[in-house]
Amino acid sequence: MSKPNSNDNKELKNINDNKELKIVNDNNEEKDENSKIEKPAENTNNKRKKTTSSLDKFGSRILKDESKVFEYNAWDNAEWDEKQEEEAKEIIKKQKLNPVDLEMKKKYDSNANEYWNEFYTKNTNKFFKDRHWLRTEFPELFEIKGNEPFKIFEIGCGAGNTVFPILEESQNPNLFIYAADFSKVAVDIVKNNPNFNEKNCKAFVYDITADDIPEYIEPHSLDICICIFVLSAINPNKWETACNNLQKMLKPGGYVLFRDYGRYDLAQLRFKKDRYLDTNFYVRGDGTQVYFFTTDEIKSIFEKYFELEQNSVDRRLIVNRLKKLKMYRVWIQGKFKRKPLEEN
Repeated sequence: MSKPNSNDNKELKNINDNKELKIVNDNNEEKDENSKIEKPAENTNNKRKKTTSSLDKFGSRILKDESKVFEYNAWDNAEWDEKQEEEAKEIIKKQKLNPVDLEMKKKYDSNANEYWNEFYTKNTNKFFKDRHWLRTEFPELFEIKGNEPFKIFEIGCGAGNTVFPILEESQNPNLFIYAADFSKVAVDIVKNNPNFNEKNCKAFVYDITADDIPEYIEPHSLDICICIFVLSAINPNKWETACNNLQKMLKPGGYVLFRDYGRYDLAQLRFKKDRYLDTNFYVRGDGTQVYFFTTDEIKSIFEKYFELEQNSVDRRLIVNRLKKLKMYRVWIQGKFKRKPLEEN
């Protein structure tokens, strides 16, 4: 089991949108309001094509001496004390006092794909960075199993920031990736990428909460389904349907590779009034929705069909050394193995 990565802080960029500053952290796909995180220094001159992951050792920078907290931009495995948790709960209590209007709440849900289309129309492929941390966290994506076809399906492919790094770094000649998104605009961005090739990738529009699996995918034919910051964008009353579709597509022994927002993440605590939809469920300024999970919730969603080999909390302390600010990030990371069919 790999340790939660610490490259999240390395992939930050800030974008102003309608006077709301949105944080981008590619490893957690974030678009947060009213906040700013110091962008860590990185080499922007190296444009060489990567054949292996640029991330080797993450999850090992532990803060042991509080006096040294501002020496780095980020610290791994940052634990909360009771006071911090109580403060977080108080913030959420205040958020509940100013919920989203009922009519707007219905609109955000019924028009969810339109908001994502608007997002990708505006930002194209410039909002998120390519996920070159995948080999470190999910080495299963780069396995070679003889001469057998190796089929991966990324749900919520966005602009291709997962698909193309996998295709770029994989040495598997039998790899084929299905890439689908709720947003047609996002799928078109993937198809128009110069690295897109129909010989090893098929991109199409698909809603993981649909009544059935995509027509292009045979039942129990996939080796891996990737769900990175996908489930959080779905209304909680549709999670069961999404999970059921995942289990229909995966081979027994196949994996769901999962990463998403965790409870009391900085993004959750920074929401202001008129953003609260329901318990731990919010709407961003651009109309896209987001939920913040606990590991117990993830277990309840997946345990019927999957063995949860990993279901862990990744806590990160992000530091703004210039302003002497400390900000806590929380994510859930998991690897869920499809149970034998007879067990279901």
